[in-house]
Amino acid sequence: MRKIGFVAGLILFLTLMLGGCSKAEFKDAESIKTTRNEIWDEYVVEESANETRKAEVKDRKMDFGEVTMKYGLQVVGDPDENGYPLYIALHGGGGGDASVNDSQWAAMVTYYKKYLKNGVYVNPRGVRDTWDCHGNPESYPLYDELIENMILYKNVDPNRVYVLGFSAGGDGVYLIAPKMADRFAAANMSAGHHNHTSVLSIRNMPIFLQVGEYDAAYDRNKVTVEYDLLLDEYARAYGGYEHTTYVHFEKGHNFIDNAPAEQVVIADNKAWLENGDRTTTTAKTYAISLLNEYTRDPLPEKVVWDLGNRANLRSVESFYWLSAPYTTNEGVLVASYSKENNSVTIESSTLNGDFAILINEDMLDVFSPITFNTPEGSCTLKLKDRLSSETIRETTKERGDKNYQFLVKVSYSELTEKIGK
Repeated sequence: MRKIGFVAGLILFLTLMLGGCSKAEFKDAESIKTTRNEIWDEYVVEESANETRKAEVKDRKMDFGEVTMKYGLQVVGDPDENGYPLYIALHGGGGGDASVNDSQWAAMVTYYKKYLKNGVYVNPRGVRDTWDCHGNPESYPLYDELIENMILYKNVDPNRVYVLGFSAGGDGVYLIAPKMADRFAAANMSAGHHNHTSVLSIRNMPIFLQVGEYDAAYDRNKVTVEYDLLLDEYARAYGGYEHTTYVHFEKGHNFIDNAPAEQVVIADNKAWLENGDRTTTTAKTYAISLLNEYTRDPLPEKVVWDLGNRANLRSVESFYWLSAPYTTNEGVLVASYSKENNSVTIESSTLNGDFAILINEDMLDVFSPITFNTPEGSCTLKLKDRLSSETIRETTKERGDKNYQFLVKVSYSELTEKIGK
């Protein structure tokens, strides 16, 4: 072995020591903020120069595997200090006939946009001519890419991203929103069918459901109200699940959800469903205006996550401030954190695999011990020496969203192992 001189050896020793201590690089919240901003700026520069991304925006189409998602893009008005809201508007049509889907896609160019004052309005074409044209397996990573591209190139505010759709587009909202609820501030589903998809994961994403009173095909009218009542149950059980349902009086499959004028709707949905009570009231049902009332909370203090309803072609494995590999694909996780108590609580879990808790300084005091409460017991961890700029970098790239930059991951298996000792 070649000998190393004292000075060279000292330099090597210090280099190794500094490298090994890189995870203990933060002294206060200000140093974290500075690093997060620097990493975000690096990400924006790098990804904005990505030739694939640039072509996707220029050509208005994105590829994944064997499918292509084409989309229309219109920028309306001026941004505010946070940028533009983004509206992802899904067309009707569905299975079998490409010409029908093409005509419905063309109609969606203006359908919700007519009264839009400002925002980025995107109308994707379903990737296949199937009933779930907006919810094919390849669709979900393409929505991730679309949202990230709009943030990078069109000054979109990630806390004001909305999804809305009519008929087959309403089906799409049911499919997309629960799997990607952490991406959206709110959603509007019109004239669609839930197809029994789970909506457990939308605790923190308000949703509007709209249907015609006489839209009896596939029992759309009844099942819409049944899901309204289901969301009532979830709200009582877990809190959250803000939702409003409009049954449009004496309307069939078509009704007005794209204009500011008030519409006549059923006053009591439960009484209508159970007793045939057709008492009416009026409401403003313009989907854009309804959605504009909401801004996303990217770090809600409580999350309900149904991991049996995931989109496994996505590269994104995180959901709000939780993360799990796609092999963890069964069960429901309920978790919360408390700033006041500097704690995380796993309220319940029926998962078939491990998961992790993602933490940053906006959630908890990362320089003080954090208590983790689980059904197996509690433990306290000191994480300040594990705070890592590399974790910030990894989580920045995962979702392309500045709000989802995290400093440390704590696996559930680590907690149960510590509790069991």
